[in-house]
Formats: sequence, C-alpha cells, structure tokens
Amino acid sequence: MTVTAPQAPTGPVEQPTRPRRGWRWWLYSTLVAAGALWLTFTVAHLVLSGRWWLWLAVDAIPPLLFLVVPVVLAVGAAPCRRSRRPVALLAAAALLLGAAQSGVNVRAWGGGDGPAPADAIRVFSWNTGYWDEGGETEALYRLLREADADVYLLQEYWYAQTPEPLDPAASRLRAEFPGFHVALVGELVTLSRFPILRQTPLVAPDMPPPAAGSTDHWLYKTLRTDLDLGDGRVLSTYNSHLPVQLSPDTGPFHPDFYRVLREQHRQREPQLRALTRDVAANDNLVLLAGDLNTSPAMGDLRELPGGLRDASYAMRSLYPASWSDLPPWPRLWRLDWAFVSPGVRVHSYRFGSAGGISDHRAQELVISPG
Repeated sequence: MTVTAPQAPTGPVEQPTRPRRGWRWWLYSTLVAAGALWLTFTVAHLVLSGRWWLWLAVDAIPPLLFLVVPVVLAVGAAPCRRSRRPVALLAAAALLLGAAQSGVNVRAWGGGDGPAPADAIRVFSWNTGYWDEGGETEALYRLLREADADVYLLQEYWYAQTPEPLDPAASRLRAEFPGFHVALVGELVTLSRFPILRQTPLVAPDMPPPAAGSTDHWLYKTLRTDLDLGDGRVLSTYNSHLPVQLSPDTGPFHPDFYRVLREQHRQREPQLRALTRDVAANDNLVLLAGDLNTSPAMGDLRELPGGLRDASYAMRSLYPASWSDLPPWPRLWRLDWAFVSPGVRVHSYRFGSAGGISDHRAQELVISPG
C-alpha cells in the first residue's frame, strides 16, 4: 500500500487577525484614564500645595473643580456598562479627598451665633483696589460711608501706577469719619469707633529685600490693632493682605512666570509665620480679616493661626466667592477671609458689592464678644 504524504500549502499562510478596538473600548479607556488621572492629581495637590513653591501655579485653579470634575466623570460614565463602576469608584475617592478644597460652604444657612445684640460690632473689611487709582474717589468714599461700620479694615491704601502719592496722614479719611481712631502703616488702614490701645505692624524678619513700593508697603502685610471695647474687654483686629501668589502678566511659557512664583513664595511664608506667632501669643479676643490671596484649595490655609474659626458658618452662601468682582474674570475664588477666636460670636457674614471700584468684594460682618 502506497502512502501519499500530504502536500504542503503552496499559497501564503493566513495569520490570525487581532480584533479591532471599537469606539466602546476607546470610550471605556478614556473614562477610566480620566478618573485615575484626576484622583492622582487630587492626591498630589493635597501633598504638594503649601509645601512646594512651584505648586502655587496649580493653586490658581478654581476650587469648585474639586467638586465638579468627579461628578462630571461619574455622570459621564453612568451610561457605559463597562466603565461606570471603576470610574464611579475613582470619582468617589477623588471627591472624598478633594471636597474640603472645593470651597463649598457646607455650614451655609446655619444662622451663625444667633441674633445680634444691641452692642454688636459691625466690621467692614475690603481690598480697595489700589485705593482710588481708577479715578473713582467719590464713589469709594460713598461706599465706605454707606457701610456704616464700627471697624474698617482696608487694604491697598497706595497707588501702584499713578505717580501722585497718597496722603500719608490719611487726612481725607479722618475728615470723612470724624470721631474714628485711625491706624495706618504702609498699605493697611484700620478705622475704629473704639479707642485704639495699641497698633502693631507685624514684623517678618526673614523677608527678602524690598522690590516694590516703599519699605513699609513691602515689609508690613498685617496690622494689629488692639481695640478697647469697654469693661476690660480688648479685641485685637488683624488687618491682613498677603502677597499674591502669581502674576497674570506672564504665562507659564515665560521664564519670568517661575521667577515671580518663587519670589512670591519667599514673601508669603514669612508673613504667615509672623501672623501665626503673634496670634498664638495673644490672649485677647481676635478678629483676623483681609485679602489673604489664598483660595480654599490652597494648602497655605494650614499655616494660618490655629484655634481660629472661619466666620463662614454665619454665611448664607453655599459657594462664597470674593474674587473677581470685575470682568473678565468670573467670580469663582474666595481670596478674602475672616477668622475669629472662640470668644467672638459671629451673627452675620456676607460678601458685598465693590461697586465697580475694586476686583475684590467687601466683607461685612456683625460680631460680638462672647
């Protein structure tokens, strides 16, 4: 019997083809990758913000993104059967970690410390936007008078671009507010119906050499005034304006952008340390208010004096934002803050309009000693 060997195929051998990845696979991969990247970013932000000067550029993002991005990712992945579960888990983890940085006021509508007593103190704190450099002097003074406050904590009492110097004795202010006591150093002005027992500009000895403005404008970013409330009660107000963290004049592709970041960090840190030291050694009632150039998403909040409470528990706004009050920037950041010591009650707190004069909204508080 003759056995015939099978003939080898003479044509080309077909290779097994890999299945083509369709749009569903790409959608799944994109959603999961986006969720993982945002979770990684959130963790990096918690670790690096307030600790690495370069992260000041990232700190400029709107804090609300820490709430919006995880929600959008989870909702976007919900119709996708394969990706909804992993994306939901990644988004939930990011939301849990980043919620405190979102700026959402979870204590809104809490009512604060109840109705204000008859002797409550009205406080008005405001970054005036380089005083009246915009040529709106009368409008500025009208806004201040209409506030009808007992204590004014004002920042940027100086001209940045106009060569005309401001009155160093604040004569116009004294004339507009007869009977008020005035404390003035550098760009910081405190007006008080209560007698000022002592005024102290906080010294930050490890500040870099002056680079802009007068020496006082450069060195003194917090003015402490001790107010005599009567009956032996003293309220220490800290009128603060921390240096801005970055300059919008240069973009991230310009070398000056990073030089400014490092320089601003070198200014901010000494001022925060000086503020913390002074408050820690102060046994008086304390009110700290002003333009801190610090958003709820920034780790620099950890450097603020311990034992103080954010006054926003007396706010009715679910997302309090004080900047910007002028176009083209949207109102997405809270840069202005008010903190009180445990012995101070806050009955109401709100951000008022700047009347087109400044890009910062004014802070209006009603407080009383406990």
